Amino acid sequence: MGFTDSGEVAKYIGGIFETAFQDPEIGPKLVATGLVVAFDFTDPDVIVVVDMANKSVRQGVNAESTPSATMSMTADTGNAYWQGKVNLPLAMAKKKIKVDGNVASLLKLAPLGKRLYSPYIERLKADGRDDLLV
Repeated sequence: MGFTDSGEVAKYIGGIFETAFQDPEIGPKLVATGLVVAFDFTDPDVIVVVDMANKSVRQGVNAESTPSATMSMTADTGNAYWQGKVNLPLAMAKKKIKVDGNVASLLKLAPLGKRLYSPYIERLKADGRDDLLV
């Protein structure tokens, strides 16, 4: 079925970063990267911007923090990624995920992301969104 609207994409996929910032191990590592990453989703359309240094997650790009990298993908691909079902380098090679900007820094984040798969899946289940499980 997929996400019903852009707010849901921001709530779940943006929310996983809010969870990460609270994690005593992952949070400081994300902050230390200093990255600002924009996730440009389609179906439904929304841009979720994660400012690692400031521990902020918001919808839309603004002038105060320009993204150091932008990842473009469908919301379904993003959802599958946070469940551990998408191989990032392979998805990039197949153009399922398009990256503009600092690719090397994003690939360094991937191992941290793996630790967030379980909390992401648990959150979907807790909200009764089994339809989003892949």
